[in-house]
Amino acid sequence: MRTTLPPLAVIGAGFSGTMAALHLSRLMPDRPVLLCEKSGAFARGLAYATGCSDHLLNVRATNMSAFPDQPEHFARWLEGCPLDHAAWTRSTPAGLFAARGLYGRYLSDLLVSALSAPGPAPRLMLENDEVVDLTPVQDGFELTLAAGRRRRVAGAILACGNLRAPRGPRSRYSVDPWGDTPLDDLRPDLPLLIVGTSLTMVDAVAATRQRGFSGPILAVSRHGLLPQVHDATAPWPAPTIPEGARRSLRALLRFVRDEVGRAETAGTDWRSVIDSLRGASVALWRGLPPAEQRRFLRHVRAFWDVHRHRMAPPAAEIIGRERASGGLTLMRARVVAVEDGAGHARVSLRERGADAPRIVDVQRIIDASGVGRVADTDDVLLRRLMGRGLIRPDALGLGLAVADDLAVLDETGRAGAPLWTLGPLLRGTLWECTAVPDIRGQAAELARTVATRLQMVAMREPA
Repeated sequence: MRTTLPPLAVIGAGFSGTMAALHLSRLMPDRPVLLCEKSGAFARGLAYATGCSDHLLNVRATNMSAFPDQPEHFARWLEGCPLDHAAWTRSTPAGLFAARGLYGRYLSDLLVSALSAPGPAPRLMLENDEVVDLTPVQDGFELTLAAGRRRRVAGAILACGNLRAPRGPRSRYSVDPWGDTPLDDLRPDLPLLIVGTSLTMVDAVAATRQRGFSGPILAVSRHGLLPQVHDATAPWPAPTIPEGARRSLRALLRFVRDEVGRAETAGTDWRSVIDSLRGASVALWRGLPPAEQRRFLRHVRAFWDVHRHRMAPPAAEIIGRERASGGLTLMRARVVAVEDGAGHARVSLRERGADAPRIVDVQRIIDASGVGRVADTDDVLLRRLMGRGLIRPDALGLGLAVADDLAVLDETGRAGAPLWTLGPLLRGTLWECTAVPDIRGQAAELARTVATRLQMVAMREPA
């Protein structure tokens, strides 16, 4: 009689993978779950591993519960947290915002509780190595790790998180925005260059100042837009969106502008209207024809993102002070060339509308340009799975093509293998799939789907 079922592998231990693994370990008491993470930062990922107390969540603490059926879970955890809240949380008129490192501790506590759950055998196991391949075998895969070890698994969930965007011109002065590159050798008279002006740029400015850099910072992006700021809001009812606006981007934008006008007439801020669309956003995205989705990505995405993904007020205060003092300059431009010199990089920037590039000397280049596409990724595992025909990019190339139950489609359009995904790899299918409020319900539902599928397979296997 078989006593040990092969594990299910969850590849990636950021929020998406961790929550999927936690749900699965409860739903499958007879089958272990193998949670794989190449960085060692289990439950934290890049987003929540930061130790900078000025790196704040851009969602209020009241909406950051890890569990869709327990909306107060994170808030209750905060009440019992022994850390100094003055350092790791910020109370504002718009609500309470916690530091991302504190949220990482919350997720780590959830993981530790699951690992220490009583039972005859561990239901959740950690694998601190990079998964570099999945080879199909009967009723599952052979999983290959970077160190060369192989394991038989009954199936896998790809929870790789946000992919790195293709890097611009190479330079030895380039810095990872989430790295720990020392800044104590920097000169105060030579600027840092940040490529990108979104929330990652906001974090980079806060981190470099907290680590002692006092010199000028130049941030560039195509549109030069900053994220908007959270503010206190009143509820606004979810609008009834006409069918014509569901099929046409132009009509949908007109409807949203009109709805904002109606809200302002009623004394309600535009933020309430944007928030009221949250529940309908996936259906709106999926209802747009592919040509309209591509039009959104080309012309509207940057403007939508800065209104949808807003800064916590304390983060906005840091950016405001920096701009007012001249410490931070924003520019609508793109990097066209980089030439390394002695102690600096000479960067050619093409400003919008300019006939000739502007040349600036900088001592570091921080790439905060955003998230990459699956179609362009250099991720070893994803490239191998695509090469083998087991997965394919979605129609827009943003994420993976999936069935309605989040099973991954192969190159023929079928979802026969026990392979699923969730989180940011669903951007092309769902669009809204990167924030905790989007992913927590997705993780719980996917865990139920996967557990049911594997239970049916186990029942068919001979004793």
